[in-house]
Amino acid sequence: MIAPAEQALSFTHEQPQDADAIEALLDHAFGPGRFTKVSERVREFAEFRPDMSFCAWDGARLVGSVRMWAVHVGGRPVIFLGPLAVLAEGRKFGTGGELVQRASAAARAAGYPVLLVGDQPYFGRFGYCVDAAKDVRLPGPVDQRRVLVLGASDLAGLVTA
Repeated sequence: MIAPAEQALSFTHEQPQDADAIEALLDHAFGPGRFTKVSERVREFAEFRPDMSFCAWDGARLVGSVRMWAVHVGGRPVIFLGPLAVLAEGRKFGTGGELVQRASAAARAAGYPVLLVGDQPYFGRFGYCVDAAKDVRLPGPVDQRRVLVLGASDLAGLVTA
């Protein structure tokens, strides 16, 4: 069970010992289909950034995770956000939003724009927009309306390592 709304979750940077719990959460949230998505193609060549990745904990139980990856768009350094996963019963407490805000703030503080593939209605409230990503190309098929950017208006080109 997730902590009641009045009981705060703890948020930490991802640590190597968190990997198994995160993989279990991602399997639960997305199932095996997650490995077929274009975002997974990006993560196959991207550099993982644990310094910008966060975990949400209810005591010793992992209830949410967001991972960040260093990539380039047309030669420009960018951070790629994803996956974001939160246990279903924790979504009503704003855990996902808190993870997105922490990860986005870490990337922006380091001077990077942030790119992701996701739902505009959800990520738009954190400042992500589709217009800024209209010229970004991912290494596989994607609905361009789901490619979103925060912190840049001029990204263009292929996403590469």
